[in-house]
Amino acid sequence: MLANPALSIQRLGRWSTDAARALADVPTWRPLVFAHMRRLGVDSVPIAIFIAVFTGIVLALLSSYIFTGAVPLYFVGALVGKTVMMELGPVLTGMALAGRVGANIAAELGTMRVTEQVDALETLAYDKYAYLVVPRVLAATVMFPVVTSFAMGVGVLSGWITSINLLELSTPEFLKGLRLFYQFKDIWFGLVKSASFGAAVALMGSLEGLRTSGGAQGVGRSTTRAVVLGCQAILVLDAFWALVLL
Repeated sequence: MLANPALSIQRLGRWSTDAARALADVPTWRPLVFAHMRRLGVDSVPIAIFIAVFTGIVLALLSSYIFTGAVPLYFVGALVGKTVMMELGPVLTGMALAGRVGANIAAELGTMRVTEQVDALETLAYDKYAYLVVPRVLAATVMFPVVTSFAMGVGVLSGWITSINLLELSTPEFLKGLRLFYQFKDIWFGLVKSASFGAAVALMGSLEGLRTSGGAQGVGRSTTRAVVLGCQAILVLDAFWALVLL
């Protein structure tokens, strides 16, 4: 798939169209969405918080090093807030979830494919896209922003705690920097990006899972490809949203 970009884009477009058509089959996918929201979203919160904690710490320490002697130290709050909300929060969380969610979806659907469970669903007149793809894509699209919002809050909080304990920066000074360049669109921009990341990761995982062949080795290959393609999609979408913002 990676060797032929034109074929990959064509295949992705065709599968995306089939998945979009399956949205009309609401009775099939609706009962499954909430279970996938818990598995793909709620269960991913701990890893997102872990990443956010250290992201905030590193940003605070590095920004204080960069600003020393040149820029007032309260700009640490501005850098931590802007970077966590607009870029590192959504992107790092998306990358981590691409590994967890994308691999989970690809492995699960790949195993179903090689054990002929997908064929059995089609024999029973189930739409495989409505039953297997749509609930996962919808769950990831909804839950990625929720998980990212936790990561944003924790990242700023850890940056604040680091500033007041290690940088001798007071809380009013940190908040002054945080409010200095803050705009409401900083938050929704990051959340919109994360929603698109969730849709892309789930779609890549589903695509690779359903085209699995070759037994256990094929499942492993599909899982690896799903993670790689999910991370690539996140970077491409991140560049796209940056152009939209500008």
